[in-house]
Amino acid sequence: MSQKSIIKPRSLGFSLLSGSMWLIAAFMLVLLLWVALQRAGVSFSPAQGSSLQTELDLPPQTDDVALPEYNPEGLPLSLVRLTSVHTTIPTRERAGISYYEVQAGDSVMGIANEFNIKPETVLWANPDQLQDNPNMLSVGQNLKIPATNGVIYKWKKSDTIDNIARKFKAKPEDILTWPSNNLDLLEPYIEAGTLVMVPGGSRDLIQWVVPTIWRANSGATKSIGAACDTSNGSAYGGGSFGWPADNHSLSGNDFWSGHLGIDIAAATGAPVYAADSGVVVYAASISGGYGLMVMIDHGNGFHSLYGHLSQIVARCGSNAGRGQVIAYSGSTGNSTGPHLHFEIRYNGAFVNPWDYLR
Repeated sequence: MSQKSIIKPRSLGFSLLSGSMWLIAAFMLVLLLWVALQRAGVSFSPAQGSSLQTELDLPPQTDDVALPEYNPEGLPLSLVRLTSVHTTIPTRERAGISYYEVQAGDSVMGIANEFNIKPETVLWANPDQLQDNPNMLSVGQNLKIPATNGVIYKWKKSDTIDNIARKFKAKPEDILTWPSNNLDLLEPYIEAGTLVMVPGGSRDLIQWVVPTIWRANSGATKSIGAACDTSNGSAYGGGSFGWPADNHSLSGNDFWSGHLGIDIAAATGAPVYAADSGVVVYAASISGGYGLMVMIDHGNGFHSLYGHLSQIVARCGSNAGRGQVIAYSGSTGNSTGPHLHFEIRYNGAFVNPWDYLR
């Protein structure tokens, strides 16, 4: 008897489970394929059923939107950057000597400020014309203007750089390296007659000043021949000073080592007042650039001086009360324009008027 193989049928539960897993796997595969196609820009076209179509990723179309009407009225203010067709050329540093022609209204201090140097430097550069005296400034003078503070020196055959540096209290290396001196650092040679700049150099000013004139019986000796006879003078000052002009501002030089007074703005013919009571010890023209001048001895060690006057009304040797008109301002002597040169001295020494004017 032959033996036949017996095959056992699979159970129904196992078959259902296996079919479900295949369906899930197929669904997941389709889902992954769809996600991949979406990322790649491929989408299903509804018009073509299951066919695929590559489309551009364009933004959705929208209806036209009307823009508001442009109305420039009432716009808020805003900052606007304007285009400039001009170019500002930077000011180049000067190295050599410049020349300046003195104009009406100029002063040594004003010229110095214009060129950014000290007024002493202007005086030291022009000893022949100014004689170290700012009151010698006149319209039309052609002044040498150094590029920096210091002294312009005309070289002599016997000079050496070390000696000249010592003479003007400067450094030899500053003379050697100053561009306009054009010196060979290894073998410096300067021909006699050459104008050499001594940067930072200085010297004492040779000043000419109106001598102090004392009233009679003051214990001081008269030092000028044209001094007034003050034997009848009896007025004394109080030690404080009022303004000698209606204008209380400067017009030119201030008080500095080369100008021992102040220049007060005053038009020609403006009244000049006695700054304090005293005796007129001088009332006439005088040399040194002051022109018509009045000096008052206040009898207490103080003197006041008024220069460049156009007219003097105070009598020589007379008493003058504080605030009394003694003269009228002008531009006599060496002057580039009308103003009042005013000085205060104490025991013969110059003091700064700003410390006393009230």
